[in-house]
Amino acid sequence: MFDVLIIGGGVSGMSCALVLGSAKKKPFVTDKKIGVITHQKTSSLQEAIINNAYGVAPGKLGTDLLVESMQHLSEIYPHIEQIPNEKVLKIEGEFSEFVVTTNKNTYKTKIIVVAIGYSNTFKIEGLMQHVEPHQKTLAEKQRIQLKNHDHKVTDGIYVTGTLAGWRSQVAIAGGSGATVATDILTLWNDGIQTQSHDSIKK
Repeated sequence: MFDVLIIGGGVSGMSCALVLGSAKKKPFVTDKKIGVITHQKTSSLQEAIINNAYGVAPGKLGTDLLVESMQHLSEIYPHIEQIPNEKVLKIEGEFSEFVVTTNKNTYKTKIIVVAIGYSNTFKIEGLMQHVEPHQKTLAEKQRIQLKNHDHKVTDGIYVTGTLAGWRSQVAIAGGSGATVATDILTLWNDGIQTQSHDSIKK
C-alpha cells in the first residue's frame, strides 16, 4: 500500500516527487511510502529545448532533463520508489484505498497524483468522467484537462501540470507539482500549513 502514488514522470510529476522526498525527516512523513510511475513517452519535454525556465541551464534538452530528474530523485531521495515502463490503464476505489492497474501490475494507494499530459488520447478508466476541454489552450488543439478545484479532482485524487488546466511551460508545470506536494504534506500534518525546503543554516 502506497501513501501516495504519482502517475507520470514528466516535469510536474517529478517536481511533486522531489518535494515529497525532501520532507522525509518530518515526523509525519517518515513512515510514508511514496511511489512514482515514471512513464514519460507523452511528456511535452520529448521535443523541447529549454531556454526560459528558472534554474535550468539554457539550451538544456527536454529529453536530458527527463533522465536527469529520475537520477536526481534516485540519488537524493532513494526511499521514493520509481516504477519504470508501465502505463496506467485503470483506477478504482475511493479515498483512502485506490487500486491502480497498469499494463503490467496492480498497486494499492491511499492518494493518487495524476501528472501526465493534456493530450486528448487520455484514456484512464475511472477518470474519464472528470475530463473536460482544456481552458487555456486553443480549441483547435483539442487538449483536455481534469475538472479540479485547486488541483483536487476528488478526495484522494490530485492532478498537476497541463492536465490540471495550466499552460504548457516548464516553470508552471514544476510549480504545479510542488503545490500538490505541499498540499499532501499539509494533509499529513493534520491540516497545518506545510512546505519543505533546506537551508544552509541547518
